[in-house]
Amino acid sequence: MPADRPFDPALPIDLHTHSWASDGTESPAEVVRQAARAGLGTLALTDHDTAAGWGEAAAEARTLGLAFVPGIEFSSQLAYASVHVLGYLVDPDEPALRAETDAVRTSRVTRAERMVERIGADYDLTWRDVLDATDEGATVGRPHIADALVRKGIVADRDEAFRTVLHWRGGYYQPHHAPDPERVVRLIRGAGGVPVLAHPATRGRAVMAGERIAALVDAGLLGLEIGHRENDEQGRATLRHYARRYDLIVTGSSDYHGSGKPNRLGEHTTSPEMLDRIIAAGTGSDVVPATSTS
Repeated sequence: MPADRPFDPALPIDLHTHSWASDGTESPAEVVRQAARAGLGTLALTDHDTAAGWGEAAAEARTLGLAFVPGIEFSSQLAYASVHVLGYLVDPDEPALRAETDAVRTSRVTRAERMVERIGADYDLTWRDVLDATDEGATVGRPHIADALVRKGIVADRDEAFRTVLHWRGGYYQPHHAPDPERVVRLIRGAGGVPVLAHPATRGRAVMAGERIAALVDAGLLGLEIGHRENDEQGRATLRHYARRYDLIVTGSSDYHGSGKPNRLGEHTTSPEMLDRIIAAGTGSDVVPATSTS
């Protein structure tokens, strides 16, 4: 590994994964172990609106010799669309950022309680069932309601839960607090982080209009996650155009959730040169460097 890099550029880099600190199905340490088994050399843990898994993941990465990039996936809202922004190398305790993530997590819980109350009027589901399906320390959200629905035999799996009972047209959906994406980008930059727009062409949905991308760049956006299974090829081509136009960092990632989604570690990766740019721009926290395990 070159002395001037904290990671091995010869090994794959995956910068978008989730543990049970948010909506993944594995512990932060297990996510790192799975990354090692998949042959990755660098991994970012990017749980939703929390840095709670960083310490455990970093410790396991040191043990196994992987480089670890601290990250968070922030929730935001644009009209009726949910927009996610990845923040790498933030200071999670920066006051403005901490206040916003606390507000989002609190809103997720109260929203989940309202949804379960409504679902429980038609199905055999209680708040206790949901808590029993939620790992200790995780913020309760729709994935945990989905897991409770699976445990109760109401649906077969998470996918069915989100297609039916938890779909926004299902009659039980409730909104939660989420700032606009420009505010999220500013918060990330204010906390020393590197904001990257997550899977901006999700499920074939039209890529954000050019003027919106321009507004996000003006707010401090530094990158686009283009390599992602939910970005279709036409969307990727449009995103590459914006990346060239604004000289943005381009990432590729798995968005791994354990058994919660079919996404596999390393199915999309980020180039060493782009990770170099993230490291150069981030000042809120540090990469845990790769170490030799031999």
